[in-house]
Amino acid sequence: MKHFFIGLSTALLVSATAFSQTKNYKEHKVTKGETAYSIAKKYSVSPEDIYRLNPEAKNGVNENAVILIPSNVGQPAKNSVTATVKETPKPTGKEVKVYHVVEAKETVYSISKKYDVTEESIKKNNPDIEKEGLKIGNTVIVFTSKKIDKPTIAPVKNNGAATAKYHLVEAKETKFGIAKKYGLTVDELEVLNPEIKENLEIGQNLRLNKNTPVAVKTPVAAVTSVKQQVQFMDYQVQPKETLYSLTKSSGLTQEQLLTANPELANGVKIGMTIKMPSTSKFNQINPNKEQVDIVKSLNKQEGKELVLMLPFHIDKIESDSTSTVQERLKKDKFLNMTLDFYAGALIAIDSAKTMGLPLTVKILDSEESKNSSAIASLISKNDFSKTDAVIGPFFQNHVETAAALLEKYNTPVISPLSNERGKPYSNLFQAMPNSLDVKRKMFDFMVAKDGNIIAIIDPKKGSSKQYIAENYPSVKIAEISDKGVPTLENVKSLMDKSKLNYVILESEKTGMVLSTCNILVTASSEYQVQLVTLDKNETLDFEEIPLSKLTRLKLLYPSVSRDNEAPEAEIFAKVFKKKNNIFPNRFATRGFDVTFDVILRLFQDGGYKESVNEKASEQIESKFNYANIDGGYYNKGVYLLYYDEDLTLKEAK
Repeated sequence: MKHFFIGLSTALLVSATAFSQTKNYKEHKVTKGETAYSIAKKYSVSPEDIYRLNPEAKNGVNENAVILIPSNVGQPAKNSVTATVKETPKPTGKEVKVYHVVEAKETVYSISKKYDVTEESIKKNNPDIEKEGLKIGNTVIVFTSKKIDKPTIAPVKNNGAATAKYHLVEAKETKFGIAKKYGLTVDELEVLNPEIKENLEIGQNLRLNKNTPVAVKTPVAAVTSVKQQVQFMDYQVQPKETLYSLTKSSGLTQEQLLTANPELANGVKIGMTIKMPSTSKFNQINPNKEQVDIVKSLNKQEGKELVLMLPFHIDKIESDSTSTVQERLKKDKFLNMTLDFYAGALIAIDSAKTMGLPLTVKILDSEESKNSSAIASLISKNDFSKTDAVIGPFFQNHVETAAALLEKYNTPVISPLSNERGKPYSNLFQAMPNSLDVKRKMFDFMVAKDGNIIAIIDPKKGSSKQYIAENYPSVKIAEISDKGVPTLENVKSLMDKSKLNYVILESEKTGMVLSTCNILVTASSEYQVQLVTLDKNETLDFEEIPLSKLTRLKLLYPSVSRDNEAPEAEIFAKVFKKKNNIFPNRFATRGFDVTFDVILRLFQDGGYKESVNEKASEQIESKFNYANIDGGYYNKGVYLLYYDEDLTLKEAK
């Protein structure tokens, strides 16, 4: 173990040396009573400068924490009120002023090549890029002498000579914000659109100048015609969906959507079934995304750089004696988890080298705990401009910090272990499915099978009952007797002989679990019954619950991992044991799966992000099937497993 830590320390030191840059900051140790504001004042910088290098400081600074201070020490602090605002330079000579809207995977470099200009000129004309990075959807001003077929024209203030323009009102927009965006006053906007004087509604099409014709409503006849031509399907409204989001998904106007679904006039309610065009594109996972063996489509022409940010806390370990290290390993579960994950990741890296992939890997110590980390310092000290992907850190708040700081490079940051939904970033990929998505996968399966769904819920699980009632109102809730268990008569009264009856059990009480199993076994002589849990219920593993009953009821549950006895899984286990003298646990296997999947995707045509958008994959124990939701990427790869009569676990299809 001592040799392992020595090797690990050396690897980290080599990585840090090769990865370092010139310092452009100084460190400050927070003393009692100090705040981000007082520290900023002390060094004559702005609080924003401190937040930029230390994102976690937005939530306050802790005593004895070390934070980074920008190198412009001694210069006057920035003042947003008195600062001189530079006007955007005007084109000179034959240059054309182009408004370029940033698309996915674009960088300052790629935009400069597109318009045959320098990166420096783009940054000079768009100073926010240096401060906030390049973000999808932002407008970048470019002065170019290159011939542009259709240069983008910026919105201009209404002067009676502008071309016709509209603005579609989106959620959270205000009249003031829209008017300011297009160089108008609120009064001018209201004169052009009298209907918004009383209220501004999502989905309204606003005129932006006098030359724009008044938007006319689609005639009912035209709506009827659309309804006749479009093939509709039944769709169940999901949480957080609105009339506006449904119009965007369906491609219909609000009036067309309301004509097809009059009940929407009373409000959009979770769980209601409506008619949507079969061509609708929902903000959910594409069920038809192809799951492929991405090993077969590798492109080895270009080298890639992968960085692992893992919480080793080498500074603490190096000062320990061998006996202290051994004691630490006995007690420190978090360190053990880190080492297991890292050991699995090393097998993945070795596998990539065996396959001849031109991969460079750098290991950085994130030094993270729940409330602190070295992430901001690491990113400030090192050059990530050529990094193709980052795996880690472990904690959700720190991985979000990494994504925010690396967003300017469009560097994919993969969160390997956190199952929190978290904030969406265009470069953040949550590799672990979150608990709500796991539950949703189970319900989607039962609904797709047209099952009769019944829920038996422990009275102490009020949140589970509320979740089911709010999101799946068609589910029948069984009554619980005074003894705290369901009754055979009530459960049977909720069953349907013409359908498979899925019975969800939400309880960890051994008595309630055993009673429910007995009731369902009895009812199975008259009805088709399958026992369901919304997660892996450890109570079902107790000896008091006979395995024979679980197999008879074909216990079905969702899981983010599976047991795999395929040849590739056996090979991984043997290689891991040979290197580490122990068989891999779930964290080691997770380390392999996440790392190997990232590496293989880096070497696909188009790189990591395009591969995520187009392909689903599967490794030893995990699926990776990402969906782009609200601008972030979330893995929806969940297994549905059931106990078969031959006493084995199988995947439900």
